[in-house]
Amino acid sequence: MLVAVIPEPGGPGGSLVDLADGAPPARVDDLAAAIAGREATHRPRWIWTSTADVYPALLRAGVRVARCHDLELTEALLLGHAGRWGAPRGLAAALARLHGLPVPPDRLRPEAEPPGFAQGALFDTVPAGQVEIKDLLTVYEDQARRIQETGHPARFRMLVAAESAGALIAAEMGHTGLPWRADIHDELLRELLGPPQPVGPPRRLAELTAGINAAFGTRDLHPDSPAEVVRAFHRAGVDVPNTRRWVLRQVDHPAVAPLLEFKELYRIWTAHGWSWCDAWVRDGRFRPEYVPGGVVSGRWATRGGGALQVPKVVRRAVVADPGWRFVVADASQLEPRVLAAVSGDDRLARAAAEGDLYAALAADAFGGDRAKAKVALLGAMYGQTGGDAVPALAVLRRHYPTAFEYVEAAARTGEAGGLVRSWLGRTCPPASGAGRDAGLEPPEEVAPPPGRARGRFTRNFVIQATAAEWALVLLATLRTALRGTAAELVLFVHDEVVVHCPADQADSVVAAVRESGLAAGRLLFGATRVRFPLDVSVVGAYADAK
Repeated sequence: MLVAVIPEPGGPGGSLVDLADGAPPARVDDLAAAIAGREATHRPRWIWTSTADVYPALLRAGVRVARCHDLELTEALLLGHAGRWGAPRGLAAALARLHGLPVPPDRLRPEAEPPGFAQGALFDTVPAGQVEIKDLLTVYEDQARRIQETGHPARFRMLVAAESAGALIAAEMGHTGLPWRADIHDELLRELLGPPQPVGPPRRLAELTAGINAAFGTRDLHPDSPAEVVRAFHRAGVDVPNTRRWVLRQVDHPAVAPLLEFKELYRIWTAHGWSWCDAWVRDGRFRPEYVPGGVVSGRWATRGGGALQVPKVVRRAVVADPGWRFVVADASQLEPRVLAAVSGDDRLARAAAEGDLYAALAADAFGGDRAKAKVALLGAMYGQTGGDAVPALAVLRRHYPTAFEYVEAAARTGEAGGLVRSWLGRTCPPASGAGRDAGLEPPEEVAPPPGRARGRFTRNFVIQATAAEWALVLLATLRTALRGTAAELVLFVHDEVVVHCPADQADSVVAAVRESGLAAGRLLFGATRVRFPLDVSVVGAYADAK
């Protein structure tokens, strides 16, 4: 069953229509109650413009839905498939393209507000203006037609379903929040940084700043300024291109050790310090705004809060509620296994049927040298062509030619300025592609211009985007398995998922996680021999996960 939904901006009412019964759209005074009633009896697939606009309000009203079709996310996928990545994807833009009219830009989404600062209207995030059910249905029908024309419509429909399911999960996780102990957070900050100061940085950062200045023989250098640090090294006779960690670790200078420590602690203080905790943690939960598909590969981003970049040391503050546990599942060697599945290389697939893919490769083709096997496979996927990778890649090309050619073909296409696609059909940006959304964390990935750099981008895109699809299907399958239980999805980072559940339900959640991983492999790749194992931990604190 398909039901189209249009909320009324700023109010509790709206319109909905069942696409199966042929009845005209019906206006209801309480849209949340009407949706809850349909969900309880029929569990339809809801069609709406944007999950980010509609679903948070339903969650605040105590309503959850099982399935939806997100028109904006689907439009973005279809535009990318047609080589128009980044074009406006809103309902107004889609209608204008259909009617040959000037295409309006998408509205700018506001920066996410920390919990406790949001306005209270039910559907206040819905844009103003007249939106009608017939417009929604017109765009939906056009999208169904375009999906059928993608060349692999069944796969693309799975991509659309997974992307829409991800939007539901993102809203639910933002609403539920990640358990967060502000008192433990304060203790670890004081342990790392010293007590907060009324003005200026905490004591440890001040001490490190003094030590860095002493090492350079200066008094007023600001170590948080990369430009100043690069100039200081130059004056000391050391030329460095930037202040990235891997660059500094190669430098022999007394300023390096305190500078590396400063960089780590300064990031914690500014990104997850006391001010961050005061702004983002309410009632024992951290509630960020996730952005599904916020990165070109299909990985998620966040708009405020930095949920995908929580340092390991800060994770000590992520503690399960009393009597509850975290089930933390992390995919093992995911991208190499994806390469084995998508390339159809039988010999690599046999290795990927083992628990340790790199050890299996080493035994099969690299004389037992696991490190060399890993260098070869990662080098093929990421475009590493020099140093120790050269002889290893030659072995890989000889023993696994089908897999090697799969990423090589993607690289050649990218170097020529062409488009490549994931297994389900997500398409990379054109060579001239620009960022789609401002203010995302991490920043939007942008495809490099044609040439060798773009070849490295496209060779990895076909693997990383497919890995993101596998993880998203895992997440959607797990959400369905947990429906009706007390367990709650609370975090999803690339290929890691965290479930918060009562301690006596942990074993059943672990079983559901493992079965969802198996199901994701079957749904995407059919009867492949490739395994996608998960490392699963049951812990009381997120930092204790292996």
